[in-house]
Amino acid sequence: MSLSGNRFIEPVLEILTRWVGALGLNRWLDQRRLRYLIRMLPLRAIPFWIAALLTGLVAVGYERLFRVFEDWGQWVINQHSAWVFLLTPIAFVISLWLVERFAPGARGSGIPHLMAAVEIPSPQKGLIKRLLSLRIAFVKILSSLVLLLGGGVIGREGPTLQISGSIFQWVYTKLPHFWPRVSQRVMLITGGAAGLAAAFNTPLGGIVFAVEELTRTHITYFRTSVLAAVIIAGMAAQTLLGPYLYFGFPKIGNPGLDHMFWVILFAGIAGFGGAAVASLLWRISIWKRKHWKAKRQYLWALMLGILFATMLFFFGADAAGTGKPLVNRLLFETDTQLSWTILPVRMLGMILSYSVGAAGGVFATALSTGAVLGETLLQLFTLGDLSHNLLLLSCMIGFLTGVTRSPFTAAILVLEMTDRHSAIFYFLLAGIAASSAARLIDRQSFYDQSKEGILHTLGVEIQPKPDTEE
Repeated sequence: MSLSGNRFIEPVLEILTRWVGALGLNRWLDQRRLRYLIRMLPLRAIPFWIAALLTGLVAVGYERLFRVFEDWGQWVINQHSAWVFLLTPIAFVISLWLVERFAPGARGSGIPHLMAAVEIPSPQKGLIKRLLSLRIAFVKILSSLVLLLGGGVIGREGPTLQISGSIFQWVYTKLPHFWPRVSQRVMLITGGAAGLAAAFNTPLGGIVFAVEELTRTHITYFRTSVLAAVIIAGMAAQTLLGPYLYFGFPKIGNPGLDHMFWVILFAGIAGFGGAAVASLLWRISIWKRKHWKAKRQYLWALMLGILFATMLFFFGADAAGTGKPLVNRLLFETDTQLSWTILPVRMLGMILSYSVGAAGGVFATALSTGAVLGETLLQLFTLGDLSHNLLLLSCMIGFLTGVTRSPFTAAILVLEMTDRHSAIFYFLLAGIAASSAARLIDRQSFYDQSKEGILHTLGVEIQPKPDTEE
Protein backbone atom coordinates (compact mmCIF):
# COMPACT_ATOMS: atom_id res chain seq x y z
CA MET A 1 0.00 0.00 0.00
CA SER A 2 1.35 3.39 -0.97
CA LEU A 3 2.04 5.85 1.77
CA SER A 4 0.23 8.47 -0.25
CA GLY A 5 -3.05 6.48 -0.16
CA ASN A 6 -5.96 8.09 1.66
CA ARG A 7 -6.44 4.91 3.68
CA PHE A 8 -3.44 5.88 5.74
CA ILE A 9 -2.99 9.60 5.17
CA GLU A 10 -6.45 10.83 6.14
CA PRO A 11 -6.83 9.12 9.57
CA VAL A 12 -3.33 10.14 10.64
CA LEU A 13 -3.81 13.64 9.25
CA GLU A 14 -7.01 14.06 11.24
CA ILE A 15 -5.31 12.97 14.48
CA LEU A 16 -2.28 15.20 13.95
CA THR A 17 -4.47 18.18 13.02
CA ARG A 18 -6.27 17.89 16.36
CA TRP A 19 -2.97 17.68 18.26
CA VAL A 20 -1.49 20.62 16.39
CA GLY A 21 -4.60 22.70 17.07
CA ALA A 22 -4.67 21.76 20.76
CA LEU A 23 -1.01 22.73 21.12
CA GLY A 24 -1.47 25.99 19.26
CA LEU A 25 1.00 25.04 16.53
CA ASN A 26 -1.35 25.47 13.57
CA ARG A 27 0.38 28.73 12.65
CA TRP A 28 3.48 26.74 11.61
CA LEU A 29 1.95 23.37 10.69
CA ASP A 30 -0.94 23.55 8.30
CA GLN A 31 -2.47 20.49 6.58
CA ARG A 32 -0.20 20.82 3.56
CA ARG A 33 2.95 20.65 5.71
CA LEU A 34 1.48 17.81 7.79
CA ARG A 35 0.82 15.76 4.65
CA TYR A 36 4.43 16.25 3.59
CA LEU A 37 5.77 15.17 7.01
CA ILE A 38 3.62 12.04 7.03
CA ARG A 39 4.90 10.98 3.62
CA MET A 40 8.51 11.49 4.74
CA LEU A 41 8.24 9.31 7.83
CA PRO A 42 9.78 5.77 7.57
CA LEU A 43 6.49 4.36 8.80
CA ARG A 44 7.03 0.73 7.98
CA ALA A 45 10.23 0.73 10.04
CA ILE A 46 8.72 2.23 13.20
CA PRO A 47 7.18 -1.06 14.49
CA PHE A 48 10.56 -2.77 14.11
CA TRP A 49 12.29 0.02 16.03
CA ILE A 50 9.79 -0.08 18.88
CA ALA A 51 9.91 -3.88 19.16
CA ALA A 52 13.72 -3.91 19.01
CA LEU A 53 13.99 -1.33 21.80
CA LEU A 54 11.59 -3.34 23.99
CA THR A 55 13.55 -6.50 23.22
CA GLY A 56 16.81 -4.90 24.33
CA LEU A 57 15.31 -3.74 27.61
CA VAL A 58 13.63 -7.07 28.38
CA ALA A 59 16.77 -9.01 27.44
CA VAL A 60 18.83 -6.97 29.90
CA GLY A 61 16.31 -7.48 32.70
CA TYR A 62 16.19 -11.21 31.97
CA GLU A 63 20.00 -11.44 31.95
CA ARG A 64 20.25 -9.77 35.35
CA LEU A 65 17.57 -11.98 36.87
CA PHE A 66 19.24 -15.04 35.37
CA ARG A 67 22.55 -14.07 36.95
CA VAL A 68 20.94 -13.54 40.37
CA PHE A 69 19.06 -16.86 40.34
CA GLU A 70 22.14 -18.75 39.15
CA ASP A 71 24.18 -17.18 41.96
CA TRP A 72 21.53 -18.20 44.50
CA GLY A 73 21.56 -21.77 43.22
CA GLN A 74 25.36 -21.88 43.33
CA TRP A 75 25.32 -20.54 46.90
CA VAL A 76 23.02 -23.32 48.03
CA ILE A 77 25.20 -25.96 46.37
CA ASN A 78 28.42 -24.56 47.83
CA GLN A 79 27.22 -23.66 51.32
CA HIS A 80 24.41 -26.11 52.08
CA SER A 81 24.83 -28.98 49.63
CA ALA A 82 22.32 -31.26 51.38
CA TRP A 83 19.56 -28.74 50.65
CA VAL A 84 19.66 -29.65 46.96
CA PHE A 85 17.73 -32.83 47.74
CA LEU A 86 14.81 -30.57 48.66
CA LEU A 87 15.36 -27.51 46.48
CA THR A 88 16.15 -29.18 43.14
CA PRO A 89 13.20 -31.60 42.93
CA ILE A 90 10.79 -28.86 44.03
CA ALA A 91 12.25 -26.42 41.50
CA PHE A 92 11.98 -28.99 38.69
CA VAL A 93 8.32 -29.71 39.50
CA ILE A 94 7.32 -26.04 39.90
CA SER A 95 9.05 -25.02 36.67
CA LEU A 96 7.11 -27.74 34.81
CA TRP A 97 3.83 -26.79 36.55
CA LEU A 98 4.19 -23.16 35.47
CA VAL A 99 4.48 -24.22 31.83
CA GLU A 100 1.75 -26.88 31.92
CA ARG A 101 -0.69 -24.68 33.82
CA PHE A 102 -0.22 -21.28 32.23
CA ALA A 103 1.56 -21.53 28.85
CA PRO A 104 2.40 -24.88 27.22
CA GLY A 105 4.01 -22.94 24.39
CA ALA A 106 6.73 -21.79 26.81
CA ARG A 107 8.34 -25.21 27.21
CA GLY A 108 11.83 -25.97 25.97
CA SER A 109 14.36 -23.74 24.28
CA GLY A 110 11.96 -21.50 22.39
CA ILE A 111 13.95 -21.39 19.15
CA PRO A 112 11.94 -24.23 17.54
CA HIS A 113 8.75 -22.35 18.47
CA LEU A 114 10.01 -19.23 16.71
CA MET A 115 11.09 -21.29 13.69
CA ALA A 116 7.67 -22.94 13.57
CA ALA A 117 5.91 -19.57 13.81
CA VAL A 118 7.91 -18.31 10.83
CA GLU A 119 6.82 -21.29 8.73
CA ILE A 120 3.09 -21.24 9.57
CA PRO A 121 1.27 -20.47 6.28
CA SER A 122 -0.94 -17.41 5.91
CA PRO A 123 -4.33 -19.21 6.24
CA GLN A 124 -3.24 -20.55 9.66
CA LYS A 125 -1.55 -17.43 11.07
CA GLY A 126 -3.92 -17.51 14.03
CA LEU A 127 -1.91 -20.44 15.40
CA ILE A 128 1.07 -18.16 16.03
CA LYS A 129 -0.48 -16.95 19.29
CA ARG A 130 0.01 -20.48 20.65
CA LEU A 131 3.75 -20.12 20.10
CA LEU A 132 4.44 -16.41 20.64
CA SER A 133 2.68 -14.09 23.07
CA LEU A 134 3.44 -11.89 26.06
CA ARG A 135 1.89 -14.51 28.34
CA ILE A 136 4.26 -17.15 26.94
CA ALA A 137 7.21 -14.77 27.31
CA PHE A 138 6.39 -14.09 30.98
CA VAL A 139 5.96 -17.78 31.82
CA LYS A 140 9.15 -18.54 29.88
CA ILE A 141 11.13 -16.20 32.09
CA LEU A 142 9.56 -17.40 35.32
CA SER A 143 9.85 -21.13 34.59
CA SER A 144 13.47 -20.90 33.48
CA LEU A 145 14.44 -18.89 36.56
CA VAL A 146 12.86 -21.46 38.89
CA LEU A 147 14.61 -24.31 37.07
CA LEU A 148 17.92 -22.41 37.25
CA LEU A 149 17.46 -21.85 40.99
CA GLY A 150 17.38 -25.63 41.37
CA GLY A 151 20.72 -25.85 39.55
CA GLY A 152 19.26 -26.70 36.15
CA VAL A 153 21.77 -26.87 33.29
CA ILE A 154 19.98 -24.41 31.01
CA GLY A 155 20.64 -21.12 29.22
CA ARG A 156 18.65 -17.96 28.60
CA GLU A 157 19.66 -17.35 24.98
CA GLY A 158 17.12 -19.63 23.30
CA PRO A 159 14.33 -18.38 25.55
CA THR A 160 15.37 -14.79 24.76
CA LEU A 161 14.71 -15.46 21.06
CA GLN A 162 11.18 -16.69 21.77
CA ILE A 163 10.62 -13.74 24.11
CA SER A 164 11.87 -11.37 21.42
CA GLY A 165 9.65 -13.02 18.82
CA SER A 166 6.71 -12.62 21.21
CA ILE A 167 7.43 -8.91 21.60
CA PHE A 168 7.65 -8.40 17.83
CA GLN A 169 4.43 -10.40 17.38
CA TRP A 170 2.67 -8.27 20.01
CA VAL A 171 3.79 -5.03 18.35
CA TYR A 172 2.57 -6.41 15.01
CA THR A 173 -0.89 -7.16 16.41
CA LYS A 174 -1.16 -3.63 17.84
CA LEU A 175 -0.66 -1.84 14.51
CA PRO A 176 -3.77 0.19 13.58
CA HIS A 177 -5.72 -0.93 10.53
CA PHE A 178 -4.64 2.11 8.53
CA TRP A 179 -0.89 1.54 9.09
CA PRO A 180 1.23 0.71 6.00
CA ARG A 181 1.41 -3.04 5.50
CA VAL A 182 4.16 -4.79 7.48
CA SER A 183 5.09 -8.42 6.84
CA GLN A 184 4.37 -10.57 9.87
CA ARG A 185 6.96 -13.13 8.77
CA VAL A 186 9.65 -10.48 8.47
CA MET A 187 8.68 -9.19 11.93
CA LEU A 188 9.26 -12.64 13.42
CA ILE A 189 12.54 -13.23 11.58
CA THR A 190 13.75 -9.82 12.71
CA GLY A 191 12.65 -10.61 16.25
CA GLY A 192 14.87 -13.68 16.30
CA ALA A 193 17.89 -11.74 15.07
CA ALA A 194 17.31 -8.94 17.59
CA GLY A 195 16.85 -11.44 20.42
CA LEU A 196 20.13 -13.24 19.74
CA ALA A 197 22.01 -9.96 19.34
CA ALA A 198 20.68 -8.68 22.67
CA ALA A 199 21.25 -11.99 24.49
CA PHE A 200 24.91 -12.42 23.51
CA ASN A 201 25.83 -8.83 22.53
CA THR A 202 26.66 -10.26 19.08
CA PRO A 203 25.06 -8.21 16.28
CA LEU A 204 26.70 -10.14 13.45
CA GLY A 205 25.68 -13.41 15.08
CA GLY A 206 22.06 -12.24 15.15
CA ILE A 207 22.15 -11.40 11.45
CA VAL A 208 23.84 -14.67 10.47
CA PHE A 209 21.38 -16.66 12.59
CA ALA A 210 18.43 -15.01 10.86
CA VAL A 211 19.83 -15.90 7.46
CA GLU A 212 21.14 -19.38 8.30
CA GLU A 213 18.42 -20.73 10.57
CA LEU A 214 15.19 -18.75 10.44
CA THR A 215 14.50 -18.15 6.77
CA ARG A 216 14.97 -19.34 3.23
CA THR A 217 13.94 -15.99 1.79
CA HIS A 218 16.60 -13.88 0.10
CA ILE A 219 18.01 -11.37 2.57
CA THR A 220 17.21 -8.50 0.17
CA TYR A 221 13.62 -8.62 1.33
CA PHE A 222 14.33 -7.96 4.99
CA ARG A 223 17.95 -6.83 5.35
CA THR A 224 17.14 -3.26 6.44
CA SER A 225 14.65 -4.43 9.07
CA VAL A 226 17.08 -6.98 10.51
CA LEU A 227 20.01 -4.57 10.57
CA ALA A 228 17.99 -1.82 12.24
CA ALA A 229 16.48 -4.15 14.83
CA VAL A 230 19.83 -5.73 15.68
CA ILE A 231 21.41 -2.30 16.11
CA ILE A 232 18.61 -0.94 18.31
CA ALA A 233 18.26 -4.05 20.49
CA GLY A 234 22.04 -4.38 20.82
CA MET A 235 22.55 -0.72 21.68
CA ALA A 236 19.78 -0.84 24.28
CA ALA A 237 21.48 -3.84 25.91
CA GLN A 238 24.92 -2.23 25.69
CA THR A 239 23.68 1.02 27.19
CA LEU A 240 22.53 -0.80 30.32
CA LEU A 241 25.17 -3.54 30.54
CA GLY A 242 28.16 -1.77 29.02
CA PRO A 243 30.25 -2.90 26.01
CA TYR A 244 30.93 -6.31 27.51
CA LEU A 245 32.21 -9.47 25.82
CA TYR A 246 30.36 -12.64 26.81
CA PHE A 247 33.64 -14.55 27.34
CA GLY A 248 36.13 -11.70 27.68
CA PHE A 249 39.48 -11.60 25.82
CA PRO A 250 41.05 -15.08 25.99
CA LYS A 251 44.63 -15.28 24.70
CA ILE A 252 45.13 -17.47 21.65
CA GLY A 253 48.52 -16.27 20.39
CA ASN A 254 49.23 -16.43 16.66
CA PRO A 255 47.85 -19.72 15.37
CA GLY A 256 49.66 -21.22 12.40
CA LEU A 257 49.02 -24.03 9.95
CA ASP A 258 50.20 -26.56 12.53
CA HIS A 259 46.94 -25.88 14.41
CA MET A 260 44.73 -26.86 11.48
CA PHE A 261 44.70 -30.63 11.99
CA TRP A 262 43.94 -30.32 15.69
CA VAL A 263 41.19 -27.75 15.14
CA ILE A 264 39.51 -30.09 12.66
CA LEU A 265 39.93 -33.11 14.97
CA PHE A 266 38.72 -31.38 18.14
CA ALA A 267 35.80 -29.64 16.41
CA GLY A 268 34.82 -32.85 14.63
CA ILE A 269 34.72 -34.78 17.91
CA ALA A 270 32.76 -31.96 19.52
CA GLY A 271 30.30 -31.81 16.62
CA PHE A 272 29.76 -35.55 16.84
CA GLY A 273 29.23 -35.28 20.61
CA GLY A 274 26.84 -32.33 20.31
CA ALA A 275 24.76 -34.14 17.70
CA ALA A 276 24.67 -37.28 19.87
CA VAL A 277 23.40 -35.33 22.89
CA ALA A 278 20.84 -33.49 20.75
CA SER A 279 19.65 -36.74 19.22
CA LEU A 280 19.25 -38.23 22.69
CA LEU A 281 17.26 -35.18 23.83
CA TRP A 282 14.88 -35.63 20.91
CA ARG A 283 14.46 -39.37 21.44
CA ILE A 284 13.76 -38.85 25.16
CA SER A 285 11.09 -36.27 24.36
CA ILE A 286 9.37 -38.69 21.96
CA TRP A 287 9.59 -41.55 24.45
CA LYS A 288 8.23 -39.35 27.24
CA ARG A 289 5.21 -38.29 25.19
CA LYS A 290 4.37 -41.93 24.45
CA HIS A 291 4.87 -43.42 27.91
CA TRP A 292 4.34 -40.56 30.39
CA LYS A 293 0.86 -39.12 30.12
CA ALA A 294 -0.05 -35.63 31.34
CA LYS A 295 -0.93 -36.62 34.90
CA ARG A 296 2.39 -38.40 35.36
CA GLN A 297 4.55 -35.53 34.07
CA TYR A 298 5.13 -34.19 37.58
CA LEU A 299 6.32 -37.58 38.81
CA TRP A 300 8.75 -37.58 35.87
CA ALA A 301 10.03 -34.12 36.84
CA LEU A 302 10.37 -35.20 40.48
CA MET A 303 12.42 -38.26 39.53
CA LEU A 304 14.72 -36.20 37.32
CA GLY A 305 15.06 -33.62 40.09
CA ILE A 306 16.14 -36.24 42.63
CA LEU A 307 18.66 -37.76 40.22
CA PHE A 308 20.06 -34.33 39.37
CA ALA A 309 20.23 -33.33 43.05
CA THR A 310 22.35 -36.43 43.69
CA MET A 311 24.76 -35.28 40.97
CA LEU A 312 24.94 -31.80 42.46
CA PHE A 313 25.63 -33.19 45.93
CA PHE A 314 28.62 -35.23 44.75
CA PHE A 315 30.05 -33.03 41.99
CA GLY A 316 29.27 -29.52 43.24
CA ALA A 317 28.59 -26.27 41.43
CA ASP A 318 30.49 -27.25 38.28
CA ALA A 319 27.58 -29.55 37.46
CA ALA A 320 24.97 -26.79 37.72
CA GLY A 321 23.75 -23.77 35.77
CA THR A 322 24.87 -22.33 32.48
CA GLY A 323 28.52 -23.29 32.95
CA LYS A 324 29.74 -19.79 32.11
CA PRO A 325 31.89 -19.48 35.30
CA LEU A 326 33.45 -22.83 34.45
CA VAL A 327 34.25 -21.68 30.90
CA ASN A 328 35.87 -18.50 32.23
CA ARG A 329 38.09 -20.56 34.52
CA LEU A 330 39.17 -22.80 31.67
CA LEU A 331 39.95 -19.84 29.40
CA PHE A 332 41.69 -17.53 31.87
CA GLU A 333 43.14 -19.64 34.68
CA THR A 334 46.01 -21.72 33.36
CA ASP A 335 46.28 -23.84 36.51
CA THR A 336 42.69 -25.11 36.34
CA GLN A 337 42.57 -28.86 36.95
CA LEU A 338 39.39 -30.45 35.68
CA SER A 339 38.31 -33.96 36.58
CA TRP A 340 37.33 -36.16 33.62
CA THR A 341 34.02 -36.83 35.38
CA ILE A 342 32.83 -33.25 34.79
CA LEU A 343 32.26 -33.93 31.09
CA PRO A 344 29.71 -36.74 31.50
CA VAL A 345 28.17 -34.88 34.44
CA ARG A 346 27.65 -31.71 32.35
CA MET A 347 26.18 -33.74 29.49
CA LEU A 348 23.87 -35.67 31.79
CA GLY A 349 22.85 -32.49 33.58
CA MET A 350 21.99 -30.90 30.24
CA ILE A 351 19.87 -33.94 29.31
CA LEU A 352 18.08 -34.15 32.67
CA SER A 353 17.32 -30.42 32.85
CA TYR A 354 15.94 -30.17 29.32
CA SER A 355 13.95 -33.40 29.61
CA VAL A 356 11.88 -31.99 32.47
CA GLY A 357 9.74 -30.22 29.87
CA ALA A 358 9.97 -26.78 31.46
CA ALA A 359 11.51 -23.63 29.93
CA GLY A 360 15.23 -23.45 29.29
CA GLY A 361 17.68 -23.20 26.41
CA VAL A 362 20.66 -25.23 25.23
CA PHE A 363 22.77 -22.51 23.57
CA ALA A 364 24.90 -21.53 26.57
CA THR A 365 25.03 -25.06 27.97
CA ALA A 366 26.22 -26.38 24.61
CA LEU A 367 29.06 -23.85 24.66
CA SER A 368 30.10 -24.74 28.21
CA THR A 369 29.89 -28.49 27.52
CA GLY A 370 32.04 -27.95 24.43
CA ALA A 371 34.62 -26.15 26.55
CA VAL A 372 34.72 -29.01 29.07
CA LEU A 373 35.08 -31.50 26.21
CA GLY A 374 37.95 -29.42 24.82
CA GLU A 375 39.73 -29.41 28.16
CA THR A 376 39.25 -33.18 28.46
CA LEU A 377 40.77 -33.73 24.99
CA LEU A 378 43.68 -31.42 25.81
CA GLN A 379 44.43 -33.51 28.89
CA LEU A 380 44.27 -36.63 26.74
CA PHE A 381 46.69 -35.34 24.08
CA THR A 382 50.11 -33.76 24.64
CA LEU A 383 50.26 -30.85 22.22
CA GLY A 384 53.21 -28.80 23.41
CA ASP A 385 52.95 -25.12 22.52
CA LEU A 386 49.72 -25.33 20.53
CA SER A 387 47.17 -22.78 21.67
CA HIS A 388 45.09 -24.14 24.53
CA ASN A 389 42.34 -21.54 24.14
CA LEU A 390 42.05 -21.87 20.37
CA LEU A 391 41.28 -25.57 20.67
CA LEU A 392 38.94 -24.92 23.57
CA LEU A 393 37.00 -22.35 21.52
CA SER A 394 36.99 -24.72 18.53
CA CYS A 395 35.32 -27.36 20.67
CA MET A 396 32.74 -24.82 21.85
CA ILE A 397 31.92 -23.98 18.23
CA GLY A 398 31.87 -27.68 17.39
CA PHE A 399 29.51 -28.75 20.16
CA LEU A 400 27.11 -25.86 19.49
CA THR A 401 27.17 -26.70 15.78
CA GLY A 402 26.41 -30.32 16.59
CA VAL A 403 23.27 -29.25 18.45
CA THR A 404 22.05 -26.48 16.16
CA ARG A 405 23.61 -27.38 12.75
CA SER A 406 24.31 -23.68 12.26
CA PRO A 407 28.11 -23.67 11.79
CA PHE A 408 28.48 -20.08 10.65
CA THR A 409 26.26 -18.78 13.45
CA ALA A 410 28.33 -20.73 15.99
CA ALA A 411 31.62 -19.46 14.55
CA ILE A 412 30.51 -15.82 14.40
CA LEU A 413 28.99 -15.98 17.89
CA VAL A 414 32.24 -17.23 19.46
CA LEU A 415 34.21 -14.72 17.40
CA GLU A 416 32.11 -11.81 18.70
CA MET A 417 31.99 -13.16 22.27
CA THR A 418 35.79 -13.25 22.47
CA ASP A 419 36.94 -10.59 19.97
CA ARG A 420 39.55 -13.02 18.58
CA HIS A 421 39.46 -11.91 14.93
CA SER A 422 42.87 -13.42 14.20
CA ALA A 423 41.29 -16.86 14.55
CA ILE A 424 38.27 -16.31 12.31
CA PHE A 425 39.38 -18.80 9.66
CA TYR A 426 40.01 -21.46 12.29
CA PHE A 427 36.59 -20.77 13.82
CA LEU A 428 34.93 -21.18 10.42
CA LEU A 429 36.93 -24.33 9.81
CA ALA A 430 35.79 -25.68 13.18
CA GLY A 431 32.16 -25.02 12.27
CA ILE A 432 32.44 -26.82 8.94
CA ALA A 433 34.28 -29.81 10.46
CA ALA A 434 31.71 -30.09 13.24
CA SER A 435 28.79 -29.85 10.83
CA SER A 436 30.21 -32.66 8.70
CA ALA A 437 30.81 -34.88 11.74
CA ALA A 438 27.34 -34.17 13.16
CA ARG A 439 25.69 -35.49 10.00
CA LEU A 440 27.05 -38.92 10.85
CA ILE A 441 24.60 -38.95 13.77
CA ASP A 442 21.57 -37.30 12.17
CA ARG A 443 21.03 -35.24 9.05
CA GLN A 444 18.49 -33.03 10.83
CA SER A 445 19.23 -30.64 13.66
CA PHE A 446 17.57 -30.85 17.05
CA TYR A 447 15.84 -27.54 16.33
CA ASP A 448 14.45 -28.78 13.01
CA GLN A 449 13.12 -31.96 14.59
CA SER A 450 11.53 -30.00 17.43
CA LYS A 451 10.05 -27.49 14.99
CA GLU A 452 8.47 -30.24 12.91
CA GLY A 453 7.05 -31.79 16.07
CA ILE A 454 5.47 -28.47 17.02
CA LEU A 455 4.00 -27.95 13.56
CA HIS A 456 2.61 -31.49 13.57
CA THR A 457 0.97 -30.88 16.95
CA LEU A 458 -0.63 -27.69 15.60
CA GLY A 459 -1.91 -29.52 12.53
CA VAL A 460 0.26 -27.56 10.09
CA GLU A 461 1.42 -29.37 6.98
CA ILE A 462 5.20 -29.64 7.05
CA GLN A 463 6.99 -28.57 3.90
CA PRO A 464 9.93 -30.88 3.13
CA LYS A 465 13.26 -29.12 3.59
CA PRO A 466 15.60 -29.71 0.67
CA ASP A 467 18.92 -31.25 1.65
CA THR A 468 21.29 -29.00 -0.26
CA GLU A 469 24.36 -29.46 1.91
CA GLU A 470 27.14 -31.24 0.12
